[in-house]
Amino acid sequence: MSVLLGDVDATRRFGEWLARMLVAGDCVALSGPLGAGKTTLVQGLAWGLGLDRKELAPSPTYAIALTYPTKPILHHIDLYRVDDRAGTLLSDDYFTSDAVTVIEWPERAPLWVPERRFLLTLSIEGEARRASIAASDAAMAERLARVPAFAG
Repeated sequence: MSVLLGDVDATRRFGEWLARMLVAGDCVALSGPLGAGKTTLVQGLAWGLGLDRKELAPSPTYAIALTYPTKPILHHIDLYRVDDRAGTLLSDDYFTSDAVTVIEWPERAPLWVPERRFLLTLSIEGEARRASIAASDAAMAERLARVPAFAG
């Protein structure tokens, strides 16, 4: 599935839309170039999971991982500043059955990212962004197919 996101607000709304489909235990591998809106999308996702709208989920670029008090808990991991040894820096505590985990820059540590995941790519198209999402297994693909289409 692929959708065009016209602005920052649409990117956050797409994150909120995504939150309706995710369940505890899910992992989202979030790829895209710098400036594509990855952290903005996670802000919408956090809102969709219950983070107070007055709060903006910051980028964990320097912290590497942040956890938000949402339902389910949201772990937001940014691997931009690490290499394929990331698995030695982070523990499996981020991949639990009571949390949703989003990993920005999953290609930086491909062996560490769970095989069962949603694959979400943001690309830049002029002033807009394109979000493309796929599932790694049939059960996740079925869940993705059942969610109402993103209305923008």
